[in-house]
Amino acid sequence: MSGETDLETMLAGLTVELRPGRYTMVSLDDPVPLGAGVEALISEGEGITSVTTVELATERGWYQAFEAAWLTLQVHSSVEAVGLTVAVAATLAERSIACNVLAGYFHDHLLVPRSRAEEAVAGLESLSAST
Repeated sequence: MSGETDLETMLAGLTVELRPGRYTMVSLDDPVPLGAGVEALISEGEGITSVTTVELATERGWYQAFEAAWLTLQVHSSVEAVGLTVAVAATLAERSIACNVLAGYFHDHLLVPRSRAEEAVAGLESLSAST
């Protein structure tokens, strides 16, 4: 499945899922296995970034820079699609909502401040409605 590449089609069909839970990003020297609260791993030159639940990070004593809500863009965008990330980021930036993007094969995912999750969802859904 290759996914959608037309920006207008992606925006018109965009819905946003607010995943349950509280998330954070932590920086680790050594990788940890996925699962049991570890949701994503990104290998960087400075170390391993792990997106994990706040509960696991607290339990393990990992430094937490912020508490996030996890939003999933419910549109299957192609990995070669152009413009979706820009449109989403611009919509959130207009509302001064920080956004960290994770791209999956089927969907794009956003980590936004938990305290502004509902506002972020409403803003993104208005983006879809205006297309």
